[in-house]
Amino acid sequence: MQKYTHQLLNSANQIILGKDHKIRLAFCCLLARGHLLIEDIPGVGKTTLAHTLAKLLGLHYQRIQFTSDILPADILGSSVFDGKSHEFTFHPGPIFNQMILADEINRATPKAQSALLEAMEEYQVTIEGKTYPLPKPFFVIATQNPSHQIGTFPLPESQLDRFLMRIELGYPDPKAERALLTGQSRHTLIESLPVQLPPEQLQLMQELVTKVHTSDALLDYCQAIINFTRESADYHCGLSPRAGLAVAGHRLRSGHSNSDAIVAPILDKVPTL
Repeated sequence: MQKYTHQLLNSANQIILGKDHKIRLAFCCLLARGHLLIEDIPGVGKTTLAHTLAKLLGLHYQRIQFTSDILPADILGSSVFDGKSHEFTFHPGPIFNQMILADEINRATPKAQSALLEAMEEYQVTIEGKTYPLPKPFFVIATQNPSHQIGTFPLPESQLDRFLMRIELGYPDPKAERALLTGQSRHTLIESLPVQLPPEQLQLMQELVTKVHTSDALLDYCQAIINFTRESADYHCGLSPRAGLAVAGHRLRSGHSNSDAIVAPILDKVPTL
């Protein structure tokens, strides 16, 4: 597992320059079967990060551009009447892929945003009373613009609660930016990337991650974090039981070391608060 992890991270670092820590967090989120929210200004590499991970993992990837007029059916799919068979035929929407980039998710209305709720929580969608399973593995990376920008709809708590992590990429450092200015196109480099970790191997790693031991001391630490967010006046809304399960069960450590235990500092960087 270590071999695959190092190869993937090294390849990703050749595309996303100077962001090793952010790449590791994104990969950890994927290993834990969580979903990732990236909040930052346009042009810092949010889409590039998603595309790079999808390419290295050999996942079926689909970008959904969220706009103010997008409808749930544009995301989930819909039934269309077939004149020959005189029956309705379901046409799957872009949600039926292994990695979804929900680009600029906060430009869509709450009605459109809600189309992702069942998919992110239960890995299925229900359309016109019929339930359809989503492909495995299934991973959502959503990007959102800062709330002060024009034309944004804040994500409701129910939506935020389904993201395991929220990160920012930020501007590159001078060395990384010079390499970007003088190097090849990121698009060209991504297209030439080989698959480093096939989906079947990724699913095996996700299963191994669930077997990492969580000590009582660490569970106490998790509960202290959870209770603090509920009792502190600094937080509008504390962590829900679902968020607590995600934090306590987040087997981050196994993705990057030979350790079979989680360490507390990892957890400090995880929640979507």
